[in-house]
Amino acid sequence: MKQLSIIIPTHNEEKTINQVIDSLKNELSKLDLDFEIIVINDASTDKSKEVIENISGIRVFHHLGNKGYGASLKTGIQEAKFNNLLFFDADGQHKPEHISELLQYTDDFDLISGSRVGYKGPIVRQPGKRLLGWLANYLNQQKIPDINCGLRIVKKDKILKVSHLLCDGFSFSTTSLLMFLNEGFSIKYVPITIDKRQGKSTVRPKHALDTFIFVLRTIIMINPLRVFLPVTGILVVSSIISFVTDMFQSYQTNLHISTTTLFLSLSSLLIFFFGLIADQISTLRKEIKR
Repeated sequence: MKQLSIIIPTHNEEKTINQVIDSLKNELSKLDLDFEIIVINDASTDKSKEVIENISGIRVFHHLGNKGYGASLKTGIQEAKFNNLLFFDADGQHKPEHISELLQYTDDFDLISGSRVGYKGPIVRQPGKRLLGWLANYLNQQKIPDINCGLRIVKKDKILKVSHLLCDGFSFSTTSLLMFLNEGFSIKYVPITIDKRQGKSTVRPKHALDTFIFVLRTIIMINPLRVFLPVTGILVVSSIISFVTDMFQSYQTNLHISTTTLFLSLSSLLIFFFGLIADQISTLRKEIKR
């Protein structure tokens, strides 16, 4: 019999949390499964706390202050009894019937992630999502079907190895996936569909910027030359163009090499050597872990 700890991070989901847990229990009862449901109340300001405490058959933990989506998952990870951990959102988007599909691969993979079919999200977020997806694919040198799907099963022993490097906010899903790829852990993507979110989303524009920064930081830690070399190349090309311009102007007016050319040239050298140093540090970190 397989074992599964379901972790549900919750913040101001009084209208959906009861229904989400009821549907989960109904679906899980059909499976040959030993499971537990852990709900993390991340300092909700509505009646989520009262609603959760009146639900039977679950384990509940409360944050005294709002720590974030990732921090809530980390609390659940620490408290989970079983090695198979299922992350499940409290906003009604995830469909419990997909759980059995993900469970099929737990013997062979360290992370089984949902890959949302047909999902694009709100129009205002689509440009940012595409940019983030392109950045993650480019910097990680492989195609990632869905970089931030919240429905996934991970091995507790594996995610504990990288949890100290993961953020406490919404970019937890993205950065944890990138870290699993970097560590060489096995990953499976399973196509899923989701329902429309119930209630008001707590995601704000600043969360997109935070995610972008965390992805960039993660990639610099994993493969820094993928960031430093393109920047160096842009600076080198710019310095050459500036130098040619200086030579043309010098021919006309007897001017010398401009400070702009010197600045671009020195910057390209500095960025290149910073990249080499960062790459050496990244390599040493990997060797030490081995």
